[in-house]
Order: sequence, then structure tokens, then C-alpha cells
Amino acid sequence: MTAIVPALRDGRFLTGRMLRVYPMMLMAAFAAAIVFLAVTAHGPNDYAGRPLGTDFSNIYAAGVAALRGHAATIFDIKQQWRAEQALFGPATPLYGWHYPPFFLLVAAPLALLPYRAALIVWQFSTLILYLWALKALIKKSAMPEWADDRLWLPLALGFTAVFVNLTHGHNGFLTVALFAGGLANLNARPLLAGLLFGLLAYKPQFGVMIPLALAAGGYWRSFTAAAATLVVLALAVTLLFGTDVWTAFLAGASFTRAAILEHGATGFEKIQTVFAQVRLLGGSIALAYALQGAAFMFCALIVVWAWRRRLSFGVRGAVLCLATLLATPYALDYDLMLLAPALALVAAEGKTRGFHPYELSLLTFLWLVPFAVRNLAAASHVLVAPFAILALLIIIGCGTKARLAP
Repeated sequence: MTAIVPALRDGRFLTGRMLRVYPMMLMAAFAAAIVFLAVTAHGPNDYAGRPLGTDFSNIYAAGVAALRGHAATIFDIKQQWRAEQALFGPATPLYGWHYPPFFLLVAAPLALLPYRAALIVWQFSTLILYLWALKALIKKSAMPEWADDRLWLPLALGFTAVFVNLTHGHNGFLTVALFAGGLANLNARPLLAGLLFGLLAYKPQFGVMIPLALAAGGYWRSFTAAAATLVVLALAVTLLFGTDVWTAFLAGASFTRAAILEHGATGFEKIQTVFAQVRLLGGSIALAYALQGAAFMFCALIVVWAWRRRLSFGVRGAVLCLATLLATPYALDYDLMLLAPALALVAAEGKTRGFHPYELSLLTFLWLVPFAVRNLAAASHVLVAPFAILALLIIIGCGTKARLAP
């Protein structure tokens, strides 16, 4: 025990060999699992009768409905389920559509392809965008030479949230690509950064902290570009799919809030937030909102604090990523993909200016844990991700050694 604590404190267990070998082992395991799913599939369904890519099925079904002129129906949970069953069979579980109409601009073009082709295009295109944005962000970090080092790629691909995102056919890669791409271009290309941030409107809970950061840091060109992007998206959606999608969206949002968030129809063990932790332990909805509200206020304050001060780019970027995950009441295990840019930035800062105590251990834990958070929560009723994110956020944002930009 006496040897374990110092090792956890300074991260001496994290050797160069481990950083190279373990990601490769995980990547091999991920690839084997995906090949198994592909080989045992029948048509668009996996061995268990679920659609391949599970959650991608609701994106595809929504795209089909939009192409047929029935975009508003996707916000009605019963009509959406019937559409999924028509595509994937009567035993198909419900995969609800819980996105704003903006995401139809992606779903509709994908639905022009056969399902399996659409899933492959979706997964690989967004994976490439994720890697592109992460490399661009690393080039802006305290260790830009890492972008030319082969080590970052297996760490990015071996990150356990990658496997969760791939098997669920979800949008974590796209979220990270927009978020990290916006950060990477903030200083050199502020209008492009604002455009990328504005496109995050498809998943609005991950864009709430961004205006605070941009305003606090004085990035008004990016702020304006993001707002303009939102307006253009809204006009495009209205012109393409009609005004009814907005009425249907508002009605569907009430169902999503009540059934999915407040009563955990999806399963509270899957939702890695303060709100879900309270509900998982049997706390009331009012208490969950109160504690989530406190978490939101804490995150808002630390984002404004970090972006107003002359903190380094890496610290500000990592604070924004971590605060975004902690502030929202609704973030599932595949949404932990947003940890990737935060971990990369914190690692670069630490490598250059030194790590805080236990910082390396937390980075390692957060790199490994997305794969297991759902099962850990089901067994223990403890959501480990929010606590670990909060701990890292406090260490890098509120520590006495908060790093100032040179």
C-alpha cells in the first residue's frame, strides 16, 4: 500500500511502453468485436436482432421520414417506433429521436443510402473528422510536436469511448470534431471556429458553455459567427422540412424531458451526470434539478474565470470540455468522447509545465473508464464519470498551480 499511493500521486506507473502497448491491445479487441458484429449480422440487424449500430437506426429512420415529407412525425415517439419497426423488423426495440430539427440536415442525406452503407459512411467519416480535429487541437497545445508523433494516434483510437461510440453508431465523433475543431481554429480562424461551434446546435446541451467562454475571452467574431450559423441552420431546416417540425420538436421535447431524463426510460446507469446520479440513488426530481443546477453554476463560473484570465490555451480548452460534460443533465456514456480533447490538452500542459498530484492517475482513469461506466453504475448505483470529471476540473482549474500563459 505504501508503494501504491506515491505511484498514484505522481503517475510513475504510466511508462512509455504502457502508452504504446495498451492502446494497441484495446484497438485489436475493438476491431475483433466489430468484425464479430459484422460477420454475425443478418441484413441490417445484428446477432441479437437489434439494428447494427443500434442508435444509428433512429437517425436513419428519421432521415427516411424526412425524405418522404413526414419530418414532423419523428418527434412522435409512437410514429418513430413504427417507422423503425418497418425498417428493421417488428421486434426492433425503441430508439427515440431526441434531437432538434437541425440534425435532419445530416440524417436525410444518409437515408439516401442503404442502411449498412449509411452506417459505414457515418462511422468512418465522423471518425476521420474526430482524428483531424484532435490532431489540429494538439498542434495548438503546449506540445505541438505530438501531432507529428505516432503516439497520439493509438491513444486517440484506443480511447475506450471510441468503442462505445462505434458499437452504438452514435454521434460522439461528430461532437468532438466540431468542439475540438472550434477550439483549434479560435485564434487563427475565428469565423471558422464560430461556424463549427454553431453547428453544435444539433446537440444543444454541449453548446451551452461555449457562449460564456467566447464572451469571457473576448472572441466576439467567433461568437457572432456561431450565432449567424444558428440562424442559417434554422432557416435551412424550415425551408426544407416546413414549420411543423418546430412545433413537433417542442412537443417531443416535453416527452424527452419527462420520460427520458426525469424518469430514466433510457436507464439512469447510462446517463453520466449529476442529475442521473441523484435519481439513480432514489432522490427526487426536484433534488436532482437543484444539484444539477448547482453543478451548472459551478461550471459556468469556472469557465468564465478560466477564459477571462491569462490561462494557457490548454487549460482554457480543457476546462471548457470538462465543464460542458459536467454542466448538462443529459450526457450518456458515448458522449464521454468529449473527454478526448480535454485529456489531450491536460496531458500536453502537464508534459510541458509539470503535472499536479494525482493528475496523471485521473487522466488514465478517464481514458479507461467510458467502456465500463454503464456496468459499474448498474452494479453499484454510483456514476464514476461525473466525480472523476469534477476532480480533474478542480485540479486543473482551481488548483494553486493554475498555469498562466507565457
